[in-house]
Amino acid sequence: MHALIAYASLSGNTREVARSVAARCSAHGHRVTLLEVDDAQAAAIAAQPHDCLLLGCWTDNAGRTPAEMKQFVGALRDAAALPDPDRVAVFGTGETQWGLEYYCGAAHRLARFFGSVHPVLEIEHMPHGQADALAIHHWTDTVLAATGVPAPC
Repeated sequence: MHALIAYASLSGNTREVARSVAARCSAHGHRVTLLEVDDAQAAAIAAQPHDCLLLGCWTDNAGRTPAEMKQFVGALRDAAALPDPDRVAVFGTGETQWGLEYYCGAAHRLARFFGSVHPVLEIEHMPHGQADALAIHHWTDTVLAATGVPAPC
């Protein structure tokens, strides 16, 4: 299976989650393309065939999606490259100090836009410790299994 992991990261938190998700997918033997959405070639790469799209995003003011992710999603839409809802899963980073109503708001907005059937993975700040590592592994395994790829024993 080929997984496209596309992310927007301001301070590096979402990039670290994306790297962990990519490592987990690779450990299962899947081909992975890890893509920062503000890369000049992002839309062209995303329009190429892949089996699932895993999107990662930080949350901007009041739960909003950052501009670079909006542009990326718009480019996918314009290229008619939006995947089926069961092939899209979203993860996000955020800070609860800004209010629970905004926490990982961009990730939830993206999941709604794509109609994703998968739970949104929420990580506060930079992923650290065993609890975050287990949450990332569990989410990745769950998404892979739901898209037809069995989790390891």
